[in-house]
Amino acid sequence: MDVKKTDSVTTVGMVALCVMFLVSSSLVWGMGSRVPTVGTTAEDFRLLDLAGKPQSLSQYRGKVVLVNFWATWCKPCTTEMPAMQATYDKLHDKGFVVLAINELEDEAKVREHIQQHGHTFPVLMDRDNKIANQFGVFGLPVSVFIDEKGVVREYIKGGLLTEQIILDTVARIQKAEPIKAASLQ
Repeated sequence: MDVKKTDSVTTVGMVALCVMFLVSSSLVWGMGSRVPTVGTTAEDFRLLDLAGKPQSLSQYRGKVVLVNFWATWCKPCTTEMPAMQATYDKLHDKGFVVLAINELEDEAKVREHIQQHGHTFPVLMDRDNKIANQFGVFGLPVSVFIDEKGVVREYIKGGLLTEQIILDTVARIQKAEPIKAASLQ
């Protein structure tokens, strides 16, 4: 093969790879909305809890809400849930609520897990993954802290929640510290 043909084949191959990357990137974002931006109002949602009662994000206006996306098969999810429960127990009467949103699992399996571990915070069923997509969830767990006015204050991806992290985040939000922009230094 001569140099011109090789260059043409290489150029065509590179263009094809770029097109494939762009298409696959748009498909990933097409799975759901983009991650909510810290400082913007969280989009409302409505889901059924394990008792079959409808719950919405907007019904908790005036409280700090931890929206946590999880599944029973997700080890980091189940590892951070005791910290969520302990903080919920401490702060529930002080304007804090946990909404644990289960993704796509069988309700009986979820109910068994929650009862086995003694969790008492509301567990909502996202049967069609619509709300996870709305919040840009790609991988579990994801935790979104929302302030009393419905504004997203923190978005945490991965099993990073400890009781202290939750307590510190809620205290910061309740003190109404201004949202800090990223430093350029």
